[in-house]
Amino acid sequence: MNDRSRLGPEQRREALTRLESEVFDVVVIGGGTVGTGSALDAATRGLNVALVEARDYAAGTSSRSSKLVHGGLRYLEQKDFGLVREALRERSLLLNVIAPHLVQPVPFLLPLTEHWQRPYIGAGLILYDSLGGYKGLKRHRHLSKRGALRIAPALKADSLVGALQYYDAKVDDARHTMTVARTAAALGAAVVSNAKVVGFLREGERVTGVKVRDMAGGGELSVRAKEVVNATGVWTDDVQHLVGERGKFQVRASKGIHLVVPKDRLQLDTGLILRTEKSVLFVIPWGRHWIIGTTDTDWNLDKAHPAASASDIDYVLEHINAVINQPLTREDVEGVYAGLRPLLTGESESTSKLSREHTVAVPVPGLVAVAGGKYTTYRVMAKDAIDAAARGLDRFVPPSATDVTPLVGGDGFQALWNRRERVAAESGVHVARIEHLLRRYGTRTDELLSMVKESPELGEPLPGADDYLRVEVLYAASHEGALHLDDVLTRRTRISIETWDRGLESAEPAARLMAEPLGWDEDTIKREVELYRERVAAERRSQEQPDDRAADLERLSAPDVFSPAG
Repeated sequence: MNDRSRLGPEQRREALTRLESEVFDVVVIGGGTVGTGSALDAATRGLNVALVEARDYAAGTSSRSSKLVHGGLRYLEQKDFGLVREALRERSLLLNVIAPHLVQPVPFLLPLTEHWQRPYIGAGLILYDSLGGYKGLKRHRHLSKRGALRIAPALKADSLVGALQYYDAKVDDARHTMTVARTAAALGAAVVSNAKVVGFLREGERVTGVKVRDMAGGGELSVRAKEVVNATGVWTDDVQHLVGERGKFQVRASKGIHLVVPKDRLQLDTGLILRTEKSVLFVIPWGRHWIIGTTDTDWNLDKAHPAASASDIDYVLEHINAVINQPLTREDVEGVYAGLRPLLTGESESTSKLSREHTVAVPVPGLVAVAGGKYTTYRVMAKDAIDAAARGLDRFVPPSATDVTPLVGGDGFQALWNRRERVAAESGVHVARIEHLLRRYGTRTDELLSMVKESPELGEPLPGADDYLRVEVLYAASHEGALHLDDVLTRRTRISIETWDRGLESAEPAARLMAEPLGWDEDTIKREVELYRERVAAERRSQEQPDDRAADLERLSAPDVFSPAG
């Protein structure tokens, strides 16, 4: 294969062959942002690395975040300046070097409810700007009440006495995570999704690899490694239990839900950040939509399918409605998603605590565990995890190079973005569509345009989802590792939360586009569509339930697409 970053069926077969035949320096368990980041980090050091993910890339927390790349204003109040500096440095790297095609600046309006807040919060934002280090990001500004209402007419006039506006950034988390996986593959990593770790290989006390079940093709295989990294987020303890020994820290899950509403439901020319009694509420511009969230509640139920209950949805609506003059109702909500944050508990003295936000430990020889943190600092977490793994290897290992390694599609992006009108003229595709593709695929946009040139019908919008082209579905299956319809409608695109019918109209046309590269027959197409329909129905029912337990029962009533083959 000429393009090693291409995650398609052929690549998956080759990677599975490698898993059985090679002894890897590092095997990473988990295809979220920290797991894919760890595989990429190891690959940039010249290590032979494999990555196995039980479900799809970013299927857990890494597709269900607030989509923010930020330093965290609340840490300034806690005087944790080092943590803020670290996160803002990562924000700068993502915007400038690593993923300029995927990460975009976004303005946030912070309404003031008392006059004394202006000098206090203003001083914090001066520090926030100075720690940020991104020359293209505007500095914060002070606004009068009238000035704030001019750019945010949706706000109640009596809800603020003035405001400040500052800049952070946003990212499509699932697309970014998948692109990290592709970049690791481009550098030689053996990357496999739908491959579940079901046990560990041991030589005495030492972990020497993992046992993996192929959830797509059936069968089990043993993967040998000098070091194993457990980067499974909220599943950290579950994986640790397979070793048969207690870990050095535990991870508990906290649920956060988000609502998606159409752009015209809120008259805003800026994002919003609002304080609540428990945390903060963000209103984030998202194409033709707004994302509103989040909540923060303990979750002890199913980790693969966290469910948003009616009370969760009502909580978010209540808090946004407290400050806007045209209240939102359940009928305004076109999409809902729930995710789980991995929070650290029970840390021991022997834990190697590399920052306030995440922890790396060696629970048994040959096994490294990394957990905690937040999306913005995934690269630092990955670096710390591979640093720990490198100490277990019997040779010199170069330092991480991920801070100077653009992701697939990122190298040369700005020059191509500046040429977007010429690209549109040359391809015959409208410039608005070209901008959409560039923000999702970067310099790999030419691959999709070549496919459209060969088959012009691929340049048409996908039925039921006008924002996406048919070619994007085909490309997801042929180049981006999508193995199921849900992978495409939920993570490669955001059709499942951006359309009123949650993607039901798009389901069959999308499945038929995926059929050729994945070798699906008519029965497989029908099964994939039916599984997706049942998932949507179960989610809708769960969102009508009064509490977590009832919502969880309804969500789990739908069959899981990730079931062992054969």
